[in-house]
Amino acid sequence: MRSAVFEAYIDPARLYPEIWRLCLGIGVIVLFYAGIFSLMLVAAYPVLGPLNYFGWLMGLSAPNTPAQTLFVLATFLGMGVGVLIAAPALHYREPGSLFGPLRETTRGFFTALLAIVPVYAVLVAVGWLLSPPEANMEIGQWLRLLPVALLLVLIQTSSEELLFRGYLQQQLAARFAARVIWMGLPALIFAGLHYNRLAGPNAWFIMAVALAYALAAADLTERSGSLGMAMGWHFANNCSSILLVSLKGTITGLALYVTPYDMADMTTAPLAVGLDILVVLVIWRLLRALI
Repeated sequence: MRSAVFEAYIDPARLYPEIWRLCLGIGVIVLFYAGIFSLMLVAAYPVLGPLNYFGWLMGLSAPNTPAQTLFVLATFLGMGVGVLIAAPALHYREPGSLFGPLRETTRGFFTALLAIVPVYAVLVAVGWLLSPPEANMEIGQWLRLLPVALLLVLIQTSSEELLFRGYLQQQLAARFAARVIWMGLPALIFAGLHYNRLAGPNAWFIMAVALAYALAAADLTERSGSLGMAMGWHFANNCSSILLVSLKGTITGLALYVTPYDMADMTTAPLAVGLDILVVLVIWRLLRALI
């Protein structure tokens, strides 16, 4: 049985819940994402020049410079804008209804941050003792880039939450009663988009972590009736994994440190991924208790 606050959260989606509208909305979101990404690529060409452009472009699959990482994070603006346009254009609902009540969203966001930051601090300390990370950026440069990096990580994580735990989960829940559809389908898509062929066999383990997080975030959204906790958790997690200690071979351009192993490592990486799933379960239970 769904919670009363979740029923109120999805109520705006009940007005026009038709699947064809949802499919068209996804098309609008993809169009905006691709459009803004294309405009950014065009703008980058005269800046980089013809000799550097295509090599720099190839590096976006695993950005290891600050400029590449900032660029990749900024592309998610198209996703967020697409969701905020698709909801009123196709479902005739206020864009703010994707977040839930403002007060509850804000409270959930900062509650999640306050609860999770100490957990991640302990994890970084333990990881440092077991497998010391390698320095990746000079501290002065890292601090200078930190304000814009935090803003872009917030845009990236908020855009993903708007799409998966906001738009998709709301519209599917308004149309279907089965939890496996409105909770499971967005989670599977979210996990699938985290597939990385460069990780080799570990790609499936990485997707498993993404799936565990997506299901936990969907549950928290249902129980709280807003995106606040999912947004706070996602933001804290990505700040840790993108800005503090990144997995070597992934998005490392803004990380102060990187792990001594890469994502294709078949000895250490699976163990780290198993720990990540355990951490997801612990944080999920912690935040659930705080609702």
